[in-house]
Amino acid sequence: MIRIRLTADDLAGVRFAPRPAPLQELNTAFLMMGRPDDGLLFGAWRRRLARSLPATVRPLADLVPAGVAPGFLDVFDDSLSAALDRPRAWRRDLVRAELERVYACAPATTPVPVWIRALHRGDADAWRVLRRGQRAAFEVAVRPVWGVVQDLHQAEFTRYAVTAAEFGIGAALGGLVAGARLLGQVWELDAPVEQQVDVAGRGLVLAPTFHWTGHPLVCDLPALPDLPVVVTYPAGPGTPLPADGVGRAGRPGDPRAGLAGVLGRTRFELLLLLADEHTTSDLARLVGVSNATASAHTAALRGAGLITTVRAGRSVLHRRSALGDLLVRGSGHQECEEVRGL
Repeated sequence: MIRIRLTADDLAGVRFAPRPAPLQELNTAFLMMGRPDDGLLFGAWRRRLARSLPATVRPLADLVPAGVAPGFLDVFDDSLSAALDRPRAWRRDLVRAELERVYACAPATTPVPVWIRALHRGDADAWRVLRRGQRAAFEVAVRPVWGVVQDLHQAEFTRYAVTAAEFGIGAALGGLVAGARLLGQVWELDAPVEQQVDVAGRGLVLAPTFHWTGHPLVCDLPALPDLPVVVTYPAGPGTPLPADGVGRAGRPGDPRAGLAGVLGRTRFELLLLLADEHTTSDLARLVGVSNATASAHTAALRGAGLITTVRAGRSVLHRRSALGDLLVRGSGHQECEEVRGL
């Protein structure tokens, strides 16, 4: 059971995250990968994701040697760039303490990788290993469904706001997830763990997630009193999110579906991804085509003036052009502007 103690001021100041958090959605996707198989759909999703993750993601597993993650991985910024920088803003002594805590939970024979020892020392290269791994994992696991996540988050935000406005904050908290109840100034959440949290004026933020279907997850970091307590709760459909056919560009009559029809689904997906720079091989992996096919599509987009390409060593980097930006915005694909800030 999770019990969260709130004063009257805490209750009055409960906030709902206005936008989804990229790295928290990634964290819950990884949690979901580690759950027992819930059927053919989840099994296929896990296998596909495991095959797609690049080698740069593998070091992330070293941060959870016993299934317990260090607190600096709980990041709730709604900009990917800011989220990737957030762990390094932690005080060095707190980073060390968190790494020591998670390895203390592991069997005594568990080796501590070299890069983890370097991270413990505050080595800049070790922080770059973490940042590269998180970014690569987001691109593969979350980016293809980010528009769907944004839609679902907005719908959940509206549901909560309507309930709170019509019936009050108590009803909204009590109806947030199954097994939730507000008893006086204690909010109880059913969970297979025992956790006592005292908000004590720090603030409480509610953050829905759409990959995780387990119990609510509470981020409580008393050592960082400037940070609020965050409750991440499952609000998704209970199945892996679809990467296409559902969401912003999948509705009948949506002008974005028209743009996809003109360009073709693959070129449309590439144009969305190229809000950020990517190599040809990155694009091939992200949309699930061969390098040769990705190269042919980028050549067509470049020929139409929708992307630019520059050489960087042995690779080439593609990015959406101003004309491509204009075309995407004109189609009403609003999340592309949000992705640009990631």
